[in-house]
Amino acid sequence: MEHSVESDRELKIGVLSALSAFLIWGLSPLYYRAIGAAPALEIIAHRALWSLLFTLLMIGFSGQIRVFIRLFSDYRILLILLLSSLLVSVNWLGFIWAVNNGKALEASMGYFIMPIVMVLLGRLFLDERLNRNQLLSLLLVCLGVLNLLIALRQLPWIALLLAVSFGFYSLVRKKVAVSALVGLTMECLMLAPLALGYLLFLEQRGTLVFATRGVDLDLLLIGSGLITALPLILFTSASKRLRLGTVGLLQYLNPTCQFLLAVFLFNEAFSQHHLNTFILIWLGLAVFTLDSRYRMKRELQQRKLADIP
Repeated sequence: MEHSVESDRELKIGVLSALSAFLIWGLSPLYYRAIGAAPALEIIAHRALWSLLFTLLMIGFSGQIRVFIRLFSDYRILLILLLSSLLVSVNWLGFIWAVNNGKALEASMGYFIMPIVMVLLGRLFLDERLNRNQLLSLLLVCLGVLNLLIALRQLPWIALLLAVSFGFYSLVRKKVAVSALVGLTMECLMLAPLALGYLLFLEQRGTLVFATRGVDLDLLLIGSGLITALPLILFTSASKRLRLGTVGLLQYLNPTCQFLLAVFLFNEAFSQHHLNTFILIWLGLAVFTLDSRYRMKRELQQRKLADIP
């Protein structure tokens, strides 16, 4: 009985953590719009520096400081994390630029197609085979992108940039056996010299926004570090307590919030061509998600049967 109560409690904590993480990510366009007076590159610089401060504090409180320090003696891991830091900075820059330049709708598209892009990268680089349903979902997403390309004569490059950069980021991070928090801290540490140098460069040119537009904006720029670190901690907590399939379903809350904000609050253009594209993408996601759930249930059943003497 006590075990059942404890399991229910862990499940509730996991679901609440996941919902909180994906809501923060999904509503983050509101935050980055609020600091839109600063150019995207300056926001990225602040995000890296203040994230480093917050993640170092979290590492200290969680007792992982020795694990973090040991990373400095492994040059292979450091090189991999250097690559992942560059990839995540590209993703951050693309997202913030999109939100503050009327491309939030396209950014949401990128996060909708990201899981399918990750499956494709797994096939290309990890030799993971695609089944028929996965191929169908990939085809539907490609048709959606092609529809927008033909109808509007423009490639949704922001969507592709966000999906591909984060896909490669996930691929690279699979090569390193470190926690999300420790990995992010090292990535921010590697970005810190570039970030600080860029802010000093802006200060010398007299174009630095920080400390020139009021305390409110300064606090929001500092808070970008917390907006980066907090959902990651919540996501890690959820991943430990929930099945991967559950987390996979809940993650669509993030681009759904971004989609709704772009269409109904930011009033971005949403034509019939956009609708057709999103319908194709959503159909692809439906096929992908149902297939993933079916395969996970089958694996669980096989494990249960294997445990039976």
